[in-house]
Amino acid sequence: MSLVAVFGSAGNETNFDLVERWSALGIRASIVSEPHALAKLRPGDTIVARVDVRPTLDGVRPGLIEVHAAAQAGVRVLNQPTAMMNAHDKLRTARLLDAAGLPHPRTAHVRSGMPLPFAPPFVVKPRFGSWGQDVIRCDTEDDAYAVLASLEGRAWFRRQGALVQELVPPRGQDLRVVVAGGVVVGAEVRIAAPGDWRTNITLGGLQRPIAAPAPQASALAVAAVQAVGGNFFGVDLLPYGDGYVVIEVNAAVDFDVGYSLPGSDVFSDIAKAVRLPVEEPRVRHFAPLAVEQGGA
Repeated sequence: MSLVAVFGSAGNETNFDLVERWSALGIRASIVSEPHALAKLRPGDTIVARVDVRPTLDGVRPGLIEVHAAAQAGVRVLNQPTAMMNAHDKLRTARLLDAAGLPHPRTAHVRSGMPLPFAPPFVVKPRFGSWGQDVIRCDTEDDAYAVLASLEGRAWFRRQGALVQELVPPRGQDLRVVVAGGVVVGAEVRIAAPGDWRTNITLGGLQRPIAAPAPQASALAVAAVQAVGGNFFGVDLLPYGDGYVVIEVNAAVDFDVGYSLPGSDVFSDIAKAVRLPVEEPRVRHFAPLAVEQGGA
């Protein structure tokens, strides 16, 4: 039976849930957290790459080189290294979404001493970011220059500068959509914590199940994942006007069973959408019992 290796942090709750629930479906799944262990995989095995950004926000965790080597050796890879970088590097994401004609806030790259690329209000954020860390709203030019000056002490800023992204008027919530195999397999609404404009769960936001995302939102999420080249990613959408804009594409998206669509299970739907191998149940055959013949 071939192995499905979920390549990512062993401490990530979603990675643990993927392995546990896929195993219950008859899929031979395991978390692989050390890059060197990927060399043990063989053709017929599958890597589900969920490499996240570094806690220091200055790049991606190690392992993409090893994922590429495994692919070259014949291992099936979901979320190729290029797609992972396209999603994690928010500047690349912005350029790819723009090239695909998808709605996304105006985004520019700035470094220390550079003039503001456009007028506030906007958001300053790391080029490689997650969990809402160092994402700061600037409503005036004075705010912006003060924020950029305060970030000069951050190692990630000295290395890569920051992104300035046009502020989409907050409505206190966004929509996270999980896309696998080119179809929507899950979604939830995320609600900002009281007094905050960001919807990150790690910052105290709440999550609320929905019946199903609107067709427009689903189509936009699928197109965004296709634009960056992913097989199994998440997309964060903000309501804007009568539709949505793409805020982020998540290469290591966090979700739980609450994301399941009506009458479905998100973990099972992902497995089906990306065609993970399911072990056929073994059937044991027993010889018929001999029956003794007797007479009165």
